Amino acid sequence: MIVVSDTTPLISLMKIGQLNLINHLFGEVQIPNAVYEELVSNTRFPGESRQIRECAFIKRVEVTDVQSVNLLRRSAGLDAGESEAIVLSDSLSVSLLLMDEVKGRQVAMQMGIQIMGTIGMLLTAYKEELLSKEEILQCIDILKAAGRHISERLYKQLIEKMSDSDA
Repeated sequence: MIVVSDTTPLISLMKIGQLNLINHLFGEVQIPNAVYEELVSNTRFPGESRQIRECAFIKRVEVTDVQSVNLLRRSAGLDAGESEAIVLSDSLSVSLLLMDEVKGRQVAMQMGIQIMGTIGMLLTAYKEELLSKEEILQCIDILKAAGRHISERLYKQLIEKMSDSDA
């Protein structure tokens, strides 16, 4: 399974202390250079930067189709990381793209790319018994407190799906 990630899911997993979920769920994840730079360039977060630099299951990959990246940036208004993640996913025919931003998700889905966000990863971790319901609710609280927007609709869907799994 080839998995590519955008920046936000990785930041979210680091905020909740669950970056290793990537390894447990997917093995390796590939990130384009723009995503890598977004993750390691902020001097206010040296611990997170070091965690990404030293992470054995995150593989940095160069996107060679610069024209497609620039086209996505101009036409869809996506940032460099989102654009490179989508172009890399398309060029590798990946199994899954990890992305949270709505606009980027819409573009990727229109291209036929399978998407999963942070909430989807948490739900999968729950189904695979890697995290308990209580741990997931704690994770959501931490993400909300950190300023991550999680819609009420998405939150309710998560609760319903975890309840359905319990039945």
